Amino acid sequence: MSSPDSIAIIGGGPAGLMAAEVLAAAGHAVTVFDAKPSVGRKFLLAGKGGLNLTHSEPFEPFVDRFAERAAQVEPLLRAFDGDALRDWAAGLGVETFVGSSGRVFPKDLKAAPLLRAWLHRLRLAGVKFAMRHHWTGWAQDGALRFNTPDGERLVQPRATLLALGGASWPQLGSDGAW
Repeated sequence: MSSPDSIAIIGGGPAGLMAAEVLAAAGHAVTVFDAKPSVGRKFLLAGKGGLNLTHSEPFEPFVDRFAERAAQVEPLLRAFDGDALRDWAAGLGVETFVGSSGRVFPKDLKAAPLLRAWLHRLRLAGVKFAMRHHWTGWAQDGALRFNTPDGERLVQPRATLLALGGASWPQLGSDGAW
């Protein structure tokens, strides 16, 4: 992978997948690398609880929930608010509903159909996936270094986006490490 428009995304969670969608739509060649055998593992686990996608409350109280980070988060939420998220899900063929708590869920309360539809759309957009690629850092020449089942692989993209997640669920790949 070393074309002039190639972008490597390291991490196959929702942030990495959304970045892949936006970048592919802008005409970039995108490859998502993940250490696990499949993407969206923590996302699927969240789906076991119904997959709360967002909240339906009015914008200002919603932003205020971010407390001291509200000023930083507000422009991001204005660019992609709860209604935009529901429209995005509908574009994948996933209907949503507002529960009694005001939270927004997929109609069937499952994450797998949404993830399958999302991955299908990404593949149609030309996004490639490289699974079982554990990122170990950069080589001297700036190439990305991955440990794979076939040995070390070096990748030289034009740009790299790190979507490494947090450290909330190590078994699913979200261990806070590279």
